Amino acid sequence: MASLGHVAVGMAGGRLYAGGRSWRAMVAFSALSLLPDLDVVTFAFGVPYASTFGHRGASHALLTAALLGGLSALLVRDRRARARAFAVAALVAASHGLLDAMTTGGEGVALLWPFDDARIFFGWRPIPVAPIGAGMLSPRGLYVVLVEALLFSPLILLALWPPRRAAGADP
Repeated sequence: MASLGHVAVGMAGGRLYAGGRSWRAMVAFSALSLLPDLDVVTFAFGVPYASTFGHRGASHALLTAALLGGLSALLVRDRRARARAFAVAALVAASHGLLDAMTTGGEGVALLWPFDDARIFFGWRPIPVAPIGAGMLSPRGLYVVLVEALLFSPLILLALWPPRRAAGADP
């Protein structure tokens, strides 16, 4: 999957967390939604794609998403907001593996790691798999970005929609 869908989920998560349009929250949650793909650096160390710690392996697992949610909650100063931070961050991080399991290619996603190393794909896979690296700068990469723009446009609109003004607020 290209990154546009992951960023859209992060933007919507940031809006949900902040209770309104907050660019800071949208950027932070978008970064969190992209974080599982840092596993591509393992290619440089010779780690095979289908390895536990290869691309779409442990970093894409639901348990990893829960751990990222917990770490995110610890970064929140306001104790009352920590539960919301945990929930939104864990969901945003989990969305990465879940969305990748809906793509048309790759080796599947280790969603259930460490309990099961099996790579999973869902039966419904509407998201075309994106080329890795410079392949994104190809006609196939453009196609993937356009499909994701269409599929994720509701989340992008939700994130960017102007916030409602409070009743009685000055225009």
